Amino acid sequence: QVQLVQSGGGFVQAGGSLTLSCAASGSIFSINAMGWYRQAPGKQRELVATKTNSGSTNYADSVKGRFTISRDNAKNTVSLQMNSLKAEDTAVYYCNVRLGSNWNHYWGQGTQVTVSS
Repeated sequence: QVQLVQSGGGFVQAGGSLTLSCAASGSIFSINAMGWYRQAPGKQRELVATKTNSGSTNYADSVKGRFTISRDNAKNTVSLQMNSLKAEDTAVYYCNVRLGSNWNHYWGQGTQVTVSS
């Protein structure tokens, strides 16, 4: 069993900032990467940012320069600092962990981020 507990999110005006946090627990013996995805209404879930154990990061083009992902490998936590938020960032954000040799996906419960223009 893998548990991912998210916190943060909410409502903010355009140009504002929010921070999302996620803590992983349970059978997390071989985390390969942690990160964030999002899903807006009527759209597919998309990658926002991920960070591997080696520190390699990957950001969606739409958030580069505005969002920053950070990890604490010892605590199995991941955070997403979101600055200069835009209305198009409005979505449900999901914490994601990739585990094991197959890099299996595990998901948090999701948290709503709403940016008002």
